[in-house]
Amino acid sequence: MNQDLLYWMLVITGVLISALSKGGFGGGLGMVSVPLMSWVMSPAHAAAIMLPLLCLMDAIGVWAYRRSWSRHAVAALLPGALVGIVLGTLAFDWLSEDAVRILLGATSVLFSLDWFLRPAARIGTGKPPRPLSGVVLGSAAGFTSTIAHAGGPPANLYLVPLRLNKTVFVGTMTILFAAINLAKLPPYFMIGLFDQSIVTTILCMVPVAALGMLAGVRLHHRVSDRWFYPLCVGFVLLTGVKLLWDGFM
Repeated sequence: MNQDLLYWMLVITGVLISALSKGGFGGGLGMVSVPLMSWVMSPAHAAAIMLPLLCLMDAIGVWAYRRSWSRHAVAALLPGALVGIVLGTLAFDWLSEDAVRILLGATSVLFSLDWFLRPAARIGTGKPPRPLSGVVLGSAAGFTSTIAHAGGPPANLYLVPLRLNKTVFVGTMTILFAAINLAKLPPYFMIGLFDQSIVTTILCMVPVAALGMLAGVRLHHRVSDRWFYPLCVGFVLLTGVKLLWDGFM
């Protein structure tokens, strides 16, 4: 296959998956975008292409879910996430991306299997975890989001047991990662990840990101409450398996 055609097919697919997942289910499956695009570019360049597009998706999502989000959950996770972004920026050049993928993938798979196999995990407590959990999981979300836009599983570990209304769940993820992604922009510029070719790709993908996000929001309202959490956790499981595969292979 022509290399240019393969490049654009994978970029469009990655952006579209991320937008649909982010708009409809809080972004769990969007973690496959960077590994998918990494088949035709370096992971760092893939992450650089996705970040401004994620910010665009966030802007649409913030408007769509502006009245439906948990302020308590965002307040619990965001301070730790900002610390995680700083740590992720410092570790960007020397930390093995495969090590991050393996650790995150294992956590995602174990969390998902526990949710599916243990009834008590599916019911959830409905109560906020201890404050330290918010700091630790927020830091993990900020760190892994900076390295590979893979902050979804740590945030899910905090949010899923709360058994939030499906729209509040997606709204909370949207507001949280809107703040995280905006905070990641200065470090990405400092690292020097944006060049002319990347900017051109970003501009070409703006319509795909916007239309995919709007389609995801519409899809969200068509999915029944009964199937919402199984789908969300299922996306986390699939992503965890993909991360483990990428990390070990």
